[in-house]
Amino acid sequence: MSSEGLAARAAGAQRGATLIEAILFIVIVGVAVGTVLAVFVGTSRQSGEPMIRKQALAIAESLLEEVRLMPFTFCDPDDANVATATGAFIGPTGCATTLEGPGIEGGEARGAPLTPLDNVSDYAGLVLATASDITGTAYPGYSATIVLAAPALGAGPNAVPASESWLITVNVIGPAGIAVQIEGIRTRHAPNL
Repeated sequence: MSSEGLAARAAGAQRGATLIEAILFIVIVGVAVGTVLAVFVGTSRQSGEPMIRKQALAIAESLLEEVRLMPFTFCDPDDANVATATGAFIGPTGCATTLEGPGIEGGEARGAPLTPLDNVSDYAGLVLATASDITGTAYPGYSATIVLAAPALGAGPNAVPASESWLITVNVIGPAGIAVQIEGIRTRHAPNL
C-alpha cells in the first residue's frame, strides 16, 4: 500500500463524533442530571420535617416531665395541712383552707418567681402560644397545650380511683403544622393517698 493510502486509512480511523451523536449525548446526560436534581430537591424540601418533629417531641417531653414532677396533693401546697390531709375537704384531717382544683389558681403563673405553678392540677388547660421550658427558654414557632383528665386505673380492689390520678396529655405544634402528642400518668402517693 502506498503512503497516501495509509494516510487516508489513518485519517478515517481518527474520525470524531458527528453533530447528531453530540446532541444525543447532551440530551441523555441532561435527562439523567434533571432526574437526579428532581429527587434531590424533593428530598431536601422534606429534610426539615424530621428535625421539626424531633424538636417538637423534645419540647413535649420536657413539658410532660415538668408536670409529672409537681406535687399532687389534696390541698393547695400553700395550705397549712398540705402534708397531712387525707382527702379533698376542709376540716379535721383535711385541708385547712384551700382545696387543690384543676386549673391555674389566682395569682399563680408558670415561671413566676414568687408565685409559680405549684401542683400538677395547676397545669390543667395550660396553653403556651410560644412553647418554653421551665427555665424560660422560648421556642419560637412552637406552641403547646396541656390537658389533664382523671382516668380510673385498673379494676377490682387494687384499682386507682379517678380522683387519685391524672392522665397528662401534651400537644406541641411546630412550624408547617407538624404536631406531636404524648401522654403520661401521675398518681397521688403517700402521705396523701
